[in-house]
Amino acid sequence: MATASNLARRRFLRAAGAALAAGAATAASAQEPVPKRIRIVGISCSPRKGKTTAAAVQLCLDAATKAGPNVDAELIELAGMNIDASVAAGLPLPAGRPDDFLKLIPRLSDPAVAGIIIGSPVYFSNMSSLCKAFLDRCIAFRKNNFALSGKVAGVLAVGAARNGGQELTIQSIQAALLSQEMIVVGTGRPTAADGQRASRRAQPG
Repeated sequence: MATASNLARRRFLRAAGAALAAGAATAASAQEPVPKRIRIVGISCSPRKGKTTAAAVQLCLDAATKAGPNVDAELIELAGMNIDASVAAGLPLPAGRPDDFLKLIPRLSDPAVAGIIIGSPVYFSNMSSLCKAFLDRCIAFRKNNFALSGKVAGVLAVGAARNGGQELTIQSIQAALLSQEMIVVGTGRPTAADGQRASRRAQPG
């Protein structure tokens, strides 16, 4: 059953997704006079596939596709993927263990990708370990001539309650994205909060 707070949150996420797509489209059109197809990629960093974080990111993507006929969207769920942060420190993976991050590199560095939305559940006032591992592995993009530079980035956090650490989580993720020279999107007027927030009262994830 939809509550007033749930409906308000969904409206907010849709608006946030549309704002991200509009920003990406504006950045693209500033360089290209003829509209071209752009893609917005959403990344759910919950270890639980198909749960609230994925749903929140999907709401943003749905709104993004409505921003213009040339906008495509793709949802990537990291749940079930093997993304080992130790590789970012130069350590080898154990023998026989797959490295699923390698599959994400071409999908995110594709020039058609104008914007990326990262969503994480909140654990102890910060991002999930899966999200941190993903961001650590993104050092590969810095080493590859800052392949994410100039792309628009949006962040959302899903917590179990209001004031549950969502903004701290968002700021941590934003700091990592700024290190990639990405254009980080905030909530904008009339609010004064950082990034995008979502809250829920069910199980985390």
